[in-house]
Amino acid sequence: MIPKTADIIIIGGGVMGASTLYHLAARGVTNALLLEKEEFFGTGATGRCAGGVRYQFATEVNVRLSLASLPMLERFEQEIGQPIDYRQTGYLFLLTHERDLEKFRHNVALQHRLGVQTEWLDGDEIRRRLPQMRLDDVLAGTFHAKDGLVDPNGVVMGYIGAAQRLGARAVTNTAVSDILTTNGRVTGVVTNQGTIHAPVVINAAGPWAGQVGQLAGVTIPITPIRRQMFTTTPLPQISADFPFVIDFAQSLYFHREGEGLLIGMSNPNEQPGFDQRVDAEWEMVNVETAVARLPLLEQAGLLSHWAGLYEVTPDAHPIYGATPLAGFYICGGFSGHGFMHGPISGQLMSEIVLDGHAAAVDVSMLDLARFGENRLIHEYNVV
Repeated sequence: MIPKTADIIIIGGGVMGASTLYHLAARGVTNALLLEKEEFFGTGATGRCAGGVRYQFATEVNVRLSLASLPMLERFEQEIGQPIDYRQTGYLFLLTHERDLEKFRHNVALQHRLGVQTEWLDGDEIRRRLPQMRLDDVLAGTFHAKDGLVDPNGVVMGYIGAAQRLGARAVTNTAVSDILTTNGRVTGVVTNQGTIHAPVVINAAGPWAGQVGQLAGVTIPITPIRRQMFTTTPLPQISADFPFVIDFAQSLYFHREGEGLLIGMSNPNEQPGFDQRVDAEWEMVNVETAVARLPLLEQAGLLSHWAGLYEVTPDAHPIYGATPLAGFYICGGFSGHGFMHGPISGQLMSEIVLDGHAAAVDVSMLDLARFGENRLIHEYNVV
């Protein structure tokens, strides 16, 4: 049975919702309730992501979010009690176009100013580091050793479990069909399990956040875009220290996954929508492009494949905070890099709701109003 009232309702049981529930509970809000429409937590966008975490971004606010969030992942098992397999493999961006060199030099300078010691590598150094790859066209690249990989399911379940131990509640199989309002403020939600009244509702529905906004009469510019990836059978030739490699111009990436590789590639012509089936035609493009970069993939088989959804905003930055509907908040729109910022985002949302402003990181410029006021902040390092 779900309760009939709560102090705060969170819609969405991925990393944003789970982290927000935990951080509210840690602040003493134990009458908080998280609603997940699927059978299990973290099986939406979070459960279908590549698990990458990085400090290498092109805007100060995203770097600062990483500076706050990734150390929380390093401490996660100690503080939350859940192993998450944080592997600091490093991200290596491959740059093949002259137009990207100046921008990435600027990015590295920004990162250095903020304390992120990203390395600038010339093409020959990259070819020495990755001798199995065909990299004749690589001009330069960037590498940061503390970027890496984390288990998304571990993070979600760690936060859910910790929040429940503090007294908060989280339920699955509970889909929100309407949001109740009175005199310009939120009063609750209608679900397939019944109506729940609450003075605060947080929209953490990821790619579905725009739909949830519509239920409340609030326009939220978050667009779902399909992204897909596959894993290979074992490739013993790949070294244990193989980094997370990103061919930036092609939005093609590789990283170790078990004894094989996980490989993905963004389709620049993908149309918005909620289809999470694998596009076999694009998968073949991905395979052929990956083999051209790493010929030994010809020796591997396909182990698994899946598709998930990015939650994309017009400037590839998230939205935090209040909406025109009093008591209705949004945390979403991370445009493919949300998982890594989930830990700090939950803390920020707890600060915004309880204190009236975010303190851990200044995200005031990432409000919903920026879209109507033409204050967009574009992120260049989108994969």
